[in-house]
This record gives sequence, structure tokens and C-alpha cells, in this order.
Amino acid sequence: MILNLEPLYSSIVENIKERVSKLPKAPKLAAVTCQPEPSTVSYLRSQEKQAKRLGIEFAVYEAPKASDLKLLLPRLSADNSVSGIFLTHPLPTDISELEAVSLISPEKDVEGRNPINLGDILYDNPTFPPCTAEAVLRIIKYLTNPSGKKISVIGRSVTVGKPLAMLLLQKGIDATVTVCHSRTKDIAEITKSSDIVVVAIGRAKALGKDYFTPGSTVIDVGINVENEEIYGDVDPSVAEICDLTPVPGGVGRITTLVLMEHTVKAAEMARRY
Repeated sequence: MILNLEPLYSSIVENIKERVSKLPKAPKLAAVTCQPEPSTVSYLRSQEKQAKRLGIEFAVYEAPKASDLKLLLPRLSADNSVSGIFLTHPLPTDISELEAVSLISPEKDVEGRNPINLGDILYDNPTFPPCTAEAVLRIIKYLTNPSGKKISVIGRSVTVGKPLAMLLLQKGIDATVTVCHSRTKDIAEITKSSDIVVVAIGRAKALGKDYFTPGSTVIDVGINVENEEIYGDVDPSVAEICDLTPVPGGVGRITTLVLMEHTVKAAEMARRY
């Protein structure tokens, strides 16, 4: 069955709008792009539309070279009119991701990629977890109580797999987590023994029905384009035996809202201090 996440989506939207209405001015989200590809430009347009619907100001800044980025990110971090900052890909070749995200103030790192924000997760004190990881957690908590559940995470990226595993292990969440990756042997044996499987590997339709036990829940994080069609990392036929999140319209849609929610939270925090 394809899961209906519309009630979760609507509840987050209403929460954001209510919080924005209580702020003295609209939060501002700064999108920083370096060498935007057509897909990045399209993504930014969709983000801008969503921000405006929620009452959030949205501005795009370009930094074509690493030297530009090294000047712009600290400047935006110090700009009191900016609530949150997010950085698009690709980056210039002469700056690493770690170096780039470390230039963003943790208080404005609404994507949750700064090492300080990532480290806070280990202490069960996340302020801004990576948006996709938090979106998956929100979906799981919406669907069920994760306490004691066996959850396998397929993928070990810095923005999804690793932080999601840590979020699920938090006291109060209390899931039992297994992380699988490209060197894991017998992945199907692990996924079939799981109550919930999260797939985030970036390959279209990579996992089929033979990976899952009927009745389990599958969270598909993937967004892959093939012949101008969008597919997840999980074959759509898995919905015949499992509860499967939709692609598109599933994790990605909630992720965008989490980014906007983080921007509002950053504005609230700045107001307090």
C-alpha cells in the first residue's frame, strides 16, 4: 500500500504558519548556489514557492568560485536579517563540503550540515539535524511508535544514513538500528527481519520485493530521474506487499517543510537572544 502522508504534511504546514504569524517580521532563508545546474535552478524555484506560501522570505545568492563562497557564507552568517542559510550542490572543486558547511554559523545552519549540529545529535540534543534525516524520523513517528522496533537503514551518507541512525537511537525514540551499506553482506537477510526499512542509496528501483517481508514499512528516500520519470530507490511493486512511502510526494515533500520549519526555529532563537 502507498502510504498517505497528507495529514502529516498538513499539520506541519499549519504549525509553521502559526509560528511565523507570531514573529515580528518574516524569517529569511538565504539559498547559496555556486555553479547551478538546471535541476538546481528548478529546485530553488520550488523552494521559493513553498517559502512564500508559508510566509518566509527567500533570497538566492551566487558564489561561483570558492573564494566567493569563503566571503559570502561568513557574511550571511553575520547578517541579522538572515534567519537561515542553505547551500546547494555542486560546489566548486577547490573547496570541500566540510570546509564549506563549517563556514555557516551553527545557529543559521538550517540544513544541519555543520559539524557542530551533527555532533549535537550524539548527545541526544539535536538543534538542527539534517533535514532529510529528520523528515524520515517524523514520518516514522507519524506512522508508529519506534520504541523497540527493528529499523534498518540502507545507506551511510552524512546527511541521511548516519544522522538518521543516531536520531533513532536517541533516548525516548529507542529504536534498534542496523545500518547497511555497499559492503554489507546479505542485506536482504537484515531487511527481511526489520519492522521498518529506510532506503537511501541513490539508485532507481534498486530494491525489489525480494528484500522485504510482507506487512513491513518501507521509507523510500530516493529521488532518481529515468526517461524524464521520477523513481525512488525502491521498486514501486513493493507497495503490493508492504506499506511504502510515495515517490515523489513522500520524504522529499516533508524534507522541504523541515527546512522551512528550521528557518522559523532559527528566527525564534535569534529573537530570544
